[in-house]
Amino acid sequence: MQQPQIEKTITCYHCGEDCDGSITAHEKNFCCNGCQTIYELLEENNLCSYYDLNQKPGISLKQQINDKKYAYLDDAQVIHQLIEFTSGDVSTVRFYIPKIHCSSCIYLLENLYRIREGISRSQVDFLKREVKITFEPSVISLRQVVESLANIGYEPSIQLDDLERKEKSAHLQRYYIKIGIAFFAFGNIMLLSFPEYLGIDIISESPLRRFFGYLNFLLALPVMFYSASEFFVSAWHAAKQRTLNMDIPIALGIIAMFVRSTYEVFSLSGGGYFDTLGSLVLLMLIGRLFQNKTYDTLSFDRDYKSYFPVAVTRIKDGDETTIPLQKLVVGDKILIRNQELIPTDSILLKGKGNIDYSFVTGESTPTVKTSGDMLYAGGKHIGGAIEVEVLKEVSHSYLTQLWNDSAFNKDVQDDITSLAVKVSQWFTPLVIAIAFGALAYWWATDIDKALNAFTSVLIITCPCALALSSPFTLGNMLRILSKKGIYLKNAITIEKLAQIKAIVFDKTGTLTNTKKAKIEFEGDVLNEYELRLIKSLVYHSSHPLSKKVNELLKGIKPIPTEDFLEIEGKGIEGWVDEHAVKIGSKKYLVGEINADQTPVSDFRHASKVFIGIDGKVRGFFLIKNEYRQGFAGLIKSLSEKFGVYVLSGDNDAEKNFLGQYFDVNNLRFHQQPGDKLNSIKTLQAAKQQVMMVGDGLNDAGALKQANVGLVIAEDVNNFSPACDGIIEAEQFEEINQLLHYAKDGVNVIKGSFAISLLYNLFGTYLAAQGTMSPIAAAIIMPISSVTIILFTTLGSTLMARKRGF
Repeated sequence: MQQPQIEKTITCYHCGEDCDGSITAHEKNFCCNGCQTIYELLEENNLCSYYDLNQKPGISLKQQINDKKYAYLDDAQVIHQLIEFTSGDVSTVRFYIPKIHCSSCIYLLENLYRIREGISRSQVDFLKREVKITFEPSVISLRQVVESLANIGYEPSIQLDDLERKEKSAHLQRYYIKIGIAFFAFGNIMLLSFPEYLGIDIISESPLRRFFGYLNFLLALPVMFYSASEFFVSAWHAAKQRTLNMDIPIALGIIAMFVRSTYEVFSLSGGGYFDTLGSLVLLMLIGRLFQNKTYDTLSFDRDYKSYFPVAVTRIKDGDETTIPLQKLVVGDKILIRNQELIPTDSILLKGKGNIDYSFVTGESTPTVKTSGDMLYAGGKHIGGAIEVEVLKEVSHSYLTQLWNDSAFNKDVQDDITSLAVKVSQWFTPLVIAIAFGALAYWWATDIDKALNAFTSVLIITCPCALALSSPFTLGNMLRILSKKGIYLKNAITIEKLAQIKAIVFDKTGTLTNTKKAKIEFEGDVLNEYELRLIKSLVYHSSHPLSKKVNELLKGIKPIPTEDFLEIEGKGIEGWVDEHAVKIGSKKYLVGEINADQTPVSDFRHASKVFIGIDGKVRGFFLIKNEYRQGFAGLIKSLSEKFGVYVLSGDNDAEKNFLGQYFDVNNLRFHQQPGDKLNSIKTLQAAKQQVMMVGDGLNDAGALKQANVGLVIAEDVNNFSPACDGIIEAEQFEEINQLLHYAKDGVNVIKGSFAISLLYNLFGTYLAAQGTMSPIAAAIIMPISSVTIILFTTLGSTLMARKRGF
């Protein structure tokens, strides 16, 4: 007999879909010209490793993009709505791309700059399926950016209506529908199965038994193929990636139960377990719904309550007042001084803007702005003070995105999280091995018990509790701390705080309370005009000492200043009414002035701000520092367990005073920003986990280099994206309790790990005996998750009360 010929299926090299082999190139088959074009584009740019990351990574391009589909993106108003930021030379835009599904997608999208000229950077948020693209409008238009994405198979979902309001997430609605279907099917299967439960003999040989069994089978189909679909989809994606996740044993258990029940119904050997299947899926979906709602609540709290406790200077009727950022409204006029962050999209009214958008684009070259130009949130102004008008309300979620940008992430060892990941990786194969072992053990003596054991083990042993421990503990801690005025960047910051061994403090504006400082002038008598010159210069600076001098000269009207310059850690200078004015440290001014002209004082416990006019020192403002409330007690308690250091840009006038609280060898003065950075590197080289506490102005490099960087926020816009947390000034003395609370949180996580492991060991033992029904396992499994959630939430809350939070 002639054997029939089996035709070999031809698949597209790019997307993996079946094709007829009519399009071939480079010894490869493609389903359409689009897939061929993308392959050639990737090959040309040495990006073909895209195909090595996943099987069938590409997306079919059989549907050609209409040339006029994106014509509306040429409209200026639409562009203005979509663009997050633009400086003329650089623009950023964020798109939701539903087709992002694997690591190959991330690889291709983050290499767009190698494929399309004009795109300088692209960053993918896989969980949100979003890509943030930075491009040059002079080289590539927004329409061309979107067309480029569509041409490689990643067409963005653009909903202009969504730009004005946030749509409610639809993923919870899908859970409600699936739960409703599972509940309906489960209730009816239970009703039809009552004769089986009650052992009514009259129906055992009746056609009704077969009819009821078939009805149960039909009712189980939507449960199996719709309500339980997310478990199968998740397991299938994991299998394709050659990994094991927690949904694989659940999916195997559901399949085993469905196949066994179907066999019994159609062979008339029993009623099957369709009721158990329906209740199992129903309970697991309710558990998932509970978890997702809790995650959404935590996410909402994090997005809204993580606003930055900074203030802005509002100008109203010629008066300047400091107001909290959240009270800023559209139409307000605000003053932005040197090194201050622009809190929201604005129009420049007065002054010359020199805006550094490196926080937004990564480009460090400042852009010059003039009156009438648009200024975007996240830019940092460098130069003399400018006046702007607010165009949009402050978007805390946008500032949160800025704070969490990958440009400011640090390389850290996430030990707690990695432990959960490691446990989950070996947990699933171990569970599968135990389940098949129980099946094989009982099969020879009792098939029903074997199937019960197999299914129950797969259902009851779930690493969900392990996965929940860390996010629920740390998420609750973030919420508690934010209510107390301590705003941490993310959950990992808490884990890093628990590992701190050395603490480095800046002095001025950090240890000292500049609001309560007393100020005097020593030196030549200054006339009103000279005071105006001084006022004109300090007016532009956001440094705490400059602001103190500016406050002292409150009633004096400033004069326009040219060529304003502020050098971090040294001082400020500029031309005021054709006079060269220079203000700062003694060392900063001595470069132009003889040392013997410098006034001398025996004052201690104070900072000095020297004044130079037209090359001559006229004296200095003596700012008598008042240290923050709780300073002495905090430093004493910290010194018992940590190495505590002070890195100050001021002179050593306060060395004797600070020596009462710190080891004299740990006090360093005349520190420039680079010196602070190097000091932290030295401590880290000695295997120390370092926390830097500063005011965010001259400490950006040190804050970023430190394992944890905290900013003390008072009444200045001193937020730095390089920091890991912001502490309201009133909470300064809580730093020690914060460190202890972080360690408490890690201990709660470890305790929840122990509870979860004990539960799984005990549950596995019972399930493997074959005496536990799958329905009992399905009830116990979500109980374990609820137990962990309650333990972590209550544990972290009780620890917070213990620490005074």
